[in-house]
Amino acid sequence: MAQKKMTLEELRKLREDKKHSVEVRDTGSKTVEITVGMGTSGIASGAKETLKTLVAELEKHQLTHVAVRQSGGLGLEHAEPTMEVRMPDMPTVIYGQVSPEIVRRIVSHHIIGHELVDEHIYDRPAADILDAGDHPIVDGE
Repeated sequence: MAQKKMTLEELRKLREDKKHSVEVRDTGSKTVEITVGMGTSGIASGAKETLKTLVAELEKHQLTHVAVRQSGGLGLEHAEPTMEVRMPDMPTVIYGQVSPEIVRRIVSHHIIGHELVDEHIYDRPAADILDAGDHPIVDGE
């Protein structure tokens, strides 16, 4: 079966779509980094939909300062899908059981409003580490 040739306009649209997909993963000039756990258990628990919703929400709110990454599991398989958020002046946290609805809350409350979504936090540095001020997790190293 022969494939249909794409028109010039279709090729341009494909190029723009792929360009944006690459830009959202570029960490060079981004101040916020979000990592979605995409290991086998994460994917089985809905991480693909979590990632898709995250990218859509970032586009919707025009949050170009946010880089999105994928990794294997984040070590919290019982809480999949998981998502780690690192941003200035906020503790690094790992959110668990991140459905598309929770993605929207994380974007609006954490990324935009600088407020943690406490009921979905499954891991974050202890208070004594945050007070230390020189821990790599806190300093973003």
